[in-house]
Amino acid sequence: MDTTAPAERDRRAYAAPLVSTLLTLPAAAVTLFFAGLSPMACDSCEDAVSDRFDASFGPAWTVFTGGLVLVLLLLVACWALPWNRGNRGRRLALALAAPGAVVLNAIVFSAMVDWP
Repeated sequence: MDTTAPAERDRRAYAAPLVSTLLTLPAAAVTLFFAGLSPMACDSCEDAVSDRFDASFGPAWTVFTGGLVLVLLLLVACWALPWNRGNRGRRLALALAAPGAVVLNAIVFSAMVDWP
């Protein structure tokens, strides 16, 4: 005989994922926009500086796009957790991690690029 009680549904389970999504997606779009425009920072550079910039931009862009995929996975996991009270802490942690990962992703991208 099963003695475990069914998990109680959390009526406010949507709040943390919703707020996180409303903060994370625009922030990710803004960072993607500026990271996409960053190659223009070296349009008027000399050949040596331009070569260093281009060599550092390729790997940084790969890491940046991988970081955005991680952000998307965090949001999906946040929404996909079962909506019971036992997952409230996990859901909140994932909801907080998603916008934090966007900020961290932008910092890592900026640090990896050899800016002129």
